[in-house]
Amino acid sequence: MNLLIKSATISDPGSPFNQQVVDVLIEKGQITKIAPTIHSDFENFDAGGKYLAPGFFDLNCNIGELGLETKEDLYTGTQAAAAGGFTGIALMPNTQPPVHSKAEIEYLMNRAKNNLVDFYPLGAISHKRDGKDLAEMYDMYQSGARAFTDGNRPIQDAGLMERALLYTKGFNALVLSYPEDTAIAGKAKVHEGEVSTLLGMKGIPSLAEELMVARDLYLAEYTESRIHFSTISTERSVDLIREAKKKGLQVTCDVAVHHLLLTDEALMGFDSQYKVKPPLRTQKDVKALLKGLKDGTIDAIVSQHTPHEVEFKNVEFEVAEFGMISLQTAFATALAAGLSVDMIIEKMAINPRKILNVEVPMIAEGRKANLVVLDKDAEWTYDKSNNKSKSYNSPFIGKKLKGSVLLTYNNNKQFKS
Repeated sequence: MNLLIKSATISDPGSPFNQQVVDVLIEKGQITKIAPTIHSDFENFDAGGKYLAPGFFDLNCNIGELGLETKEDLYTGTQAAAAGGFTGIALMPNTQPPVHSKAEIEYLMNRAKNNLVDFYPLGAISHKRDGKDLAEMYDMYQSGARAFTDGNRPIQDAGLMERALLYTKGFNALVLSYPEDTAIAGKAKVHEGEVSTLLGMKGIPSLAEELMVARDLYLAEYTESRIHFSTISTERSVDLIREAKKKGLQVTCDVAVHHLLLTDEALMGFDSQYKVKPPLRTQKDVKALLKGLKDGTIDAIVSQHTPHEVEFKNVEFEVAEFGMISLQTAFATALAAGLSVDMIIEKMAINPRKILNVEVPMIAEGRKANLVVLDKDAEWTYDKSNNKSKSYNSPFIGKKLKGSVLLTYNNNKQFKS
């Protein structure tokens, strides 16, 4: 698909045109010319006053396929991702059956072909995600799995995590740790603190996350392996990872975008749309997470897109499922948290690909066009009419947001909002 993007401000640290206002000519999916002014008969897209950047990449996304297509399938997931500016997505293995063998990896790889969005299925660490025996990790790696995680199930067995780190080290794959000690977290639904006390609900202490971060850092140091922590949420977790990086450990981490903006005070109305895991924490934790992003301790921002049917969310808070959809609102949420466009590009487009060892797009002549046009000042209302996901479990439904994705382009395909 041929396209001429006019008067865009480039936001791409790897581009020779970074921070310049230019026209960008795209022919059959390739960037063929970048100059201050280009004349062409191709379709024009006016990006005056807007940012042109590499497409976003999500390291933590839940799509129902396989088996849970009533929550989300690859088609609706693609639509939601493209509307949110994502051109690449790492798929969590939280499906039925779970993605724990090469059969599931190959199915998803085949289903995702010729798509605007590049999908990268992650394999499970353990068979059936039950935390007992290692899954067919090398077979999955050969079939296309870039990294391994049990998704929203933390690995409780330290010996199993040690074996996973050692095993994947042999073929340079990455292990993602979701840090939670379930013995301490128990069946609690919210963060342990003043709000949980006011609500009269048992809380999940920060310690549940921090103990697992500390354990897995020790294991990564012992095995001399790479490790990535998914969706850290507490001040102490940031401190632990910061110190580990100073020691030279091969550690990276990400934070869910909603943890940069929302706190547990949002739960005062028992609105289950705010029920997520890790739970929303305190303002002190939010401040530490933002500081960790800015000083480089936290490498990436993820959507943690988790769709659910209405019957799993519009129920009493105690029995509602964890999670919210967030692909379409991730950019606006990051802006609302006070992040600059340049930092958002670094944490949502550049670093996630580096972590997963995926080629980073570049706004340069001769490169594949994998890009997004962003308007940081546009205001829009997110509602059921423009929601592209199959599910509606978002606390931002009906809210006015600032920051919009105008165009997403990848694999010679485009999506306009």
